[in-house]
Amino acid sequence: MGYFTFKIRQDMAIQQFVEKKIAPKITIPAGEVRSYYDSHPDYFKRSEQIRASHILIKVAPQATPQQKEEARREIGKIQQRLKGGEDFGSLARQFSQGPSSVRDGDLGYFGRGRMVKPFEDAADALSPGEVSDIVETQFGYHLIKVVDKQPASIIAYEQASGQIEQFLKREKVRKEVLLVIEGLKRGAKIVRF
Repeated sequence: MGYFTFKIRQDMAIQQFVEKKIAPKITIPAGEVRSYYDSHPDYFKRSEQIRASHILIKVAPQATPQQKEEARREIGKIQQRLKGGEDFGSLARQFSQGPSSVRDGDLGYFGRGRMVKPFEDAADALSPGEVSDIVETQFGYHLIKVVDKQPASIIAYEQASGQIEQFLKREKVRKEVLLVIEGLKRGAKIVRF
C-alpha cells in the first residue's frame, strides 16, 4: 500500500471517529447561538447590494490602440441597438464575451469592493432599470444594466442562526478533538530504540 493510500485511509478513520464518537455528544443550546449573534453585531451587517447585468467586449492588456478602437466601436454598435429598443439579455447572450453571457449577462448581487472600481462606480450611479454609458475597465468595455438595489441591512437572527450553530459546533468539536489528542499523549509510552 502506497503512502497516499495509507494517508487517505488514516484521514478517513480519523474523520469517522470524530463523526461517530465526538460530534454526536456536542450540542449547542439555543441561548448560546443567540448570545453569539447578539455579541457579534458586525458579523451580521450586509452592505448595500447591487444586482447588475453587463455586456463585455474584451480588450487584452497588451492590445494595440487599433484593437482597442475596434472593441470600442463594437460595444458602441451594441449600445445603439439597446437605444433602439432591443433586449439587454438577448444582446448579452449574443455578443458579450464574459462568462455571464449564458445568463443574459446577469452577475447576481454584489457589494462594495467585489467589482473593479470603474465598474462599481458606474453601477452605483445607476437606478434599477437604467443602462450605463460605455465603461472601460482592465477587462475591456462594458455596458452595465442595474437590475435591483438592496439597501444596507442586518441579517436577521432567524436567517443566521443555522450557520452560527454549525460554526459553534465545529469549534467545540475541534476543541474536543484537541483534548482527546492531549489525553492520548499523556497516556502514551515513549520507547527509544
